[in-house]
Amino acid sequence: MKREVEKLLQRVQKPGRYTGGELNSVVKDKNSVSLRYAFCFPDVYEIGMSHLGIKILYSLLNNREDIWCERVFAPWVDMEDEMRKNNVPLFALESGDNVKDFDMIGFTLQYEMSYTNILNMLDLAGLPIRSKDRKGLTPIVVAGGPCACNPEPVADFIDLFSLGDGEDVTLEIADLLIYHKKKGSSKEEFLRDAAKIEGVYVPAFYNVEYNEDNTIKSVTPTVPEAKETVKKRVVPDMDKAFYPDKFVVPSIEVVFDRVMGELFRGCIRGCRFCQAGFIYRPIREKSADTVNEQCRALCESSGYDEISLSSLSTSDYTHLEELLPKIFDWALPKKINVALPSLRVDNFSDELMKQIQQVRRSGLTFAAEAGTQRLRDAINKNVTEESVLKTSVKAFDGGWTAVKLYFMLGLPTETMEDVEGIADLSQKVVDAFYNNPNRQKGKSVTVSISVASFVPKPFTPFQWEPQDTMEMLKTKQEHLKASIKSRKITASCHEADMSFMEAVLARGDRRLSVLLEALHNKGCRFDSWDEFFSLEKWLETFKECGLDPAFYANRRREYSEVLPWDMFDFGIRKSFLQKENEKAKRSETTSNCREKCSACGADRLWGGKCDARN
Repeated sequence: MKREVEKLLQRVQKPGRYTGGELNSVVKDKNSVSLRYAFCFPDVYEIGMSHLGIKILYSLLNNREDIWCERVFAPWVDMEDEMRKNNVPLFALESGDNVKDFDMIGFTLQYEMSYTNILNMLDLAGLPIRSKDRKGLTPIVVAGGPCACNPEPVADFIDLFSLGDGEDVTLEIADLLIYHKKKGSSKEEFLRDAAKIEGVYVPAFYNVEYNEDNTIKSVTPTVPEAKETVKKRVVPDMDKAFYPDKFVVPSIEVVFDRVMGELFRGCIRGCRFCQAGFIYRPIREKSADTVNEQCRALCESSGYDEISLSSLSTSDYTHLEELLPKIFDWALPKKINVALPSLRVDNFSDELMKQIQQVRRSGLTFAAEAGTQRLRDAINKNVTEESVLKTSVKAFDGGWTAVKLYFMLGLPTETMEDVEGIADLSQKVVDAFYNNPNRQKGKSVTVSISVASFVPKPFTPFQWEPQDTMEMLKTKQEHLKASIKSRKITASCHEADMSFMEAVLARGDRRLSVLLEALHNKGCRFDSWDEFFSLEKWLETFKECGLDPAFYANRRREYSEVLPWDMFDFGIRKSFLQKENEKAKRSETTSNCREKCSACGADRLWGGKCDARN
């Protein structure tokens, strides 16, 4: 670490965020590599170090002798203030070098409200925030992740986007930049070649025209290398896909401080509000042996005493009952706990109950999402009140006394009766505990409900739907809290004003770059944090920029409207999403992918295959 950085650490909280040197971090001779890659996470160390994607790509790049990937996180406000006061630029943890001096700067787009941090990090590195103002071949600024399925709000700041799975395309982009560095090419020559790579979108090579009503008229490629439709990348065989055998072990406590074993990508359920359930299709599973060996290797190299089995719906993993005994055989004797997040109430089997009773017991979490059956059918949750209560009783029989339920407010077609249904269902779970003769005597139950505000997202059946206004969301939150009568039930609701801006950015177009730049110039940062987000400042800036946030968040789109993300192919057919939208209005459900293929189209990206049909 450079001396000027060391001097700052005595004046900031949590200096361990900035020191580097953790177990399994990678240090190379910068003069012996062909490409230096700064992997930037636009949030603090504790959140970024918990993210699986950065762990995978960090190890993937560093497995190459000619590439050195280093980690960069957004400095907390106390550190940033000291850095700016002392003219210390944004630096990478491994070398302490200025991010500006790297060949490639990669951002992961996990959450729309972190966009202002991306601009702030570029500025802190001493770089122009707009891509057109960065003239040289390097550094090239790239971005990927789930929010890249609609990259348009940040298109003016990023040189190229990587759509879909990153394991293969990241190395292809890196190799191309190494080639053009040796060749002495211009930035445009590199970007033209990059645009030929499947899964790469170069926004500078597209022209967007608008109608008089501010909807999009057309999106047109401006160079022959740019494709009219950019198809996302898919890693076809998860057993052969790269997965690290080492995780960097953080030097301070982070949000998820454990080994993560990835079970599969995609989801069979088709919940109509869930973007991840659609954009990660087709469904691709790992074998039980692969997951087991990957978890074992990570535990041995890191010393972690907990494994979290990661997926969008863990209990839908077809090899789960085969996998758990394999892991328990070596993990339990070493007192290594196994966590099973993302369990569903409708397939919480007796066998699964027996398995998880062998590990440390914590509260069980289930996503009911809506309070009434009509609304659960409208969102295609395919969960009944009976299954929620039956699973709760099963958990109480097994000794659990704490249940957490996830719900959403503001879902399409929702009424106040649906809002009251959240309180009613939660009360029935409490009653199920006290009416259960097998419950633990002398124990009381706690039911905590976490309530998010619905945000319409691209590539979902609800991508055309309006979001409830902030006023309506707040009214529904107050009505829910008033409907809860038991002290055994606690409710926490996500801030409606932040969800409003998330909805703006999620379905926004390129004109929002003006807004984001203006917010950056006003000092906005960490807008995903309640203590820094200012609704007043955002609304004021919208007005100054001549933009209307309601146009993006609270307006219903026609099926015929050109959407900002229509030029991207994530596998899901638009006609399928439209059909699902119509079924939602009739509260009609669609079978999960293992019961019946609904012909969503995602299998086209994997040669007609999908593990849900195996």
